[in-house]
Amino acid sequence: MKAVVYTRYGTPDNLRLTEVDKPAIKENEVLVKVYASSINSWDWDMLKGKPFLVRMIGGLFKPHNKILGADIAGVIEAIGSKVTFFKTGDEVFGDIAGGGFGGFAEYVAVPEKLLEKKSAKMSFEQAAALPQAGLLALQGLRYQKPLQTRQHLLINGAGGGVGPIALQYAKSIGAKVTCVDKEEKFDILRSSGADELMDYRKTDYTKTGKQYDYILDVTAHKRTADYKRALKPGGIFAMIGGSMGSLLVQMMLVQPLLSKFRKKKLGIMGYRVSRQGLNELNRLFEEGKIIPVIDKVFSLEETVNAFHYFGQGNFKRENSY
Repeated sequence: MKAVVYTRYGTPDNLRLTEVDKPAIKENEVLVKVYASSINSWDWDMLKGKPFLVRMIGGLFKPHNKILGADIAGVIEAIGSKVTFFKTGDEVFGDIAGGGFGGFAEYVAVPEKLLEKKSAKMSFEQAAALPQAGLLALQGLRYQKPLQTRQHLLINGAGGGVGPIALQYAKSIGAKVTCVDKEEKFDILRSSGADELMDYRKTDYTKTGKQYDYILDVTAHKRTADYKRALKPGGIFAMIGGSMGSLLVQMMLVQPLLSKFRKKKLGIMGYRVSRQGLNELNRLFEEGKIIPVIDKVFSLEETVNAFHYFGQGNFKRENSY
């Protein structure tokens, strides 16, 4: 089968399309013929091998998983002896990072617990753009306590994969939403329902004097004091991505402890993949409450170009074949 492989960390030019053996499945796995797979920031970090924490997970000197691709959608071609939920021919989608990645290939072996049946109303491209970004968005907006109707939400880094889904969901429950990103991404955010737009290159949202009920930050890198200043009393700050330095340590260890004694709650949102969560994405899509934004679609042979495009930072969402 064809697959996009890399054997050393670095740039997209380290990726190469080659022939590899079709994976054998274990008793609790299914073999998926991949119809679409999307690029996430995790794929990008695993390709670069940066920040260094990535190497602690993916291989210190060279990548353990030679094929990237976490979010996939496709059709089950074979099932293991202990698989009970799926049958051959089922259309499925999911975040398979927990199973070793492997989405940028014609076939991938996946533990059945990481997948859900795809809504018939959803294209394979849409399904591949939803799992990681959709689950991060929903779980981020339920960190500590769920976002409520008429509350004011700010999304920093709103123009990537997570932001538009969080924006659409927040508007569906009646929240007011301010989106922070590059001005070049304002059109897509405006069309998704943003009430206010802010270019981070011109305005620091933590220094405007405005306060928010809920902040979802995809690219957090400031001091915790800055985020506290931007929160209303009783407000929630959920960090999804950003700094891998001292801020990450504070958000993981210090702030959750301090938050027990403070009205303002700050912390890093713990991500988890579940079939129940994927099924909720199906339902929200069918109800028209969330629709993934797909910027460009590339063939498997064009995966290197897709990663180069991702690296430019102006993407909304990318799908590979």
